Amino acid sequence: MTAMIETQPHTGSYYAATAKESTNYPPLAGEQRADVCVVGAGFTGISTALHLAERGYNVHVVEASKVGWGASGRNGGQMIGGISGEDKLAGNDPALRKLIWEMRWAGHGIICERVARYGIDCDLKSGYLDVAIKPRHMRAFRADFDNLERHDFAHEFRLLSAQETAELIGTPAYIGSLLNMGNGHLHPLNLCIGEAKAAVSNGATIYESSPVLRIERGARARVVAKRGSVVADWVVIAGNAYHALIPELKGILLPLNSFIIATEPLSKRQTDAINPRDLAVCDPNFVLEYFRLSADKRLLFGGRINYAGNDAAFIRKNLRPRMLKVYPALRDTQIDYAWGGTIGVPINRVPQFGRVSSNILFAQGYSGHGVNVTHLAGQILADVVAGTAERFDVFSRIKPVRLPGAHRFRRELAALGVFYYQLRDRL
Repeated sequence: MTAMIETQPHTGSYYAATAKESTNYPPLAGEQRADVCVVGAGFTGISTALHLAERGYNVHVVEASKVGWGASGRNGGQMIGGISGEDKLAGNDPALRKLIWEMRWAGHGIICERVARYGIDCDLKSGYLDVAIKPRHMRAFRADFDNLERHDFAHEFRLLSAQETAELIGTPAYIGSLLNMGNGHLHPLNLCIGEAKAAVSNGATIYESSPVLRIERGARARVVAKRGSVVADWVVIAGNAYHALIPELKGILLPLNSFIIATEPLSKRQTDAINPRDLAVCDPNFVLEYFRLSADKRLLFGGRINYAGNDAAFIRKNLRPRMLKVYPALRDTQIDYAWGGTIGVPINRVPQFGRVSSNILFAQGYSGHGVNVTHLAGQILADVVAGTAERFDVFSRIKPVRLPGAHRFRRELAALGVFYYQLRDRL
């Protein structure tokens, strides 16, 4: 099976333009030996590699393009608690509900600890606002608020009225909101590159520009690229929406695109008017909109579009009017960057953890909660390698829903899926 993507430079995003450093790891060459070979150097793969390297495992990471090339290095940078499909995962089991509550915040703790331990400069900032467009959104926020209260959540959280929301983020576009200072935002590419550097400092090996051609199964699996291979006791597949290596994993993910524009830097007067507390903001729709300020005070504004390309002019044309509906005062503001990325969305919206064989693991399908859940996934996958599968089994017992033709017709199905959810969002 050939890889879905070929070696490519980073997309023309704000994040790529402002990365603290670039990566230049060599391509895979010759036959290498490892305890664990990780396929994919996004958040899931790098998080797994760092967890394992910290525990003393010999880990090799094989990446088709560059560290953080996919959604991990080009997403909205919103660090949001929660796991898609929590009710399906927990059912009515109180013990499972308690475990999932702990897991829904675990990725935050991992990120914060790594940023502190390794001195990763990724603009990590606390503060997040869920904004409501419809009354049903406010009902859901009330349930979330009650849940936070019931668990004695350690950070500030408040339900806000329409007026309080308008005062906080300078727009009357929303009927209310839920403030959560335990969530936050960051520069995702700088985080991913920093974690990769930390993994290498702990003994991991990373290969870039090495699309994997096939994975040969066996007691010791072999990951094969064009000019080399890695023989390992364990293989972790961490390609999310970007891989097509394993027949068993085809058709269980819908690859959906999300797009972002970045304005020119705003003045202090402008930022004080629209976001004085420097919060990440997101609405609850499936075809959602999200925005925040960057460290250099640009407005990063993102959303999903019924479109599968990556043309910057098209993205500007479609997202700028949506931004101006929220902030019409920015009508004369220049858009400096426009880009897109692909996320993996399972049909049943439950993150997918499983085994292709006894020693080949995979994790994928975070439905837009990837910054947080990928870091949890890396820890869970490292636990399995080390002999503990309790949390892994919570996810792996929920079998993925397969959609025939989903891989072959992924663009058409993704466009149809966005249209379907646009209709649902209007209800």
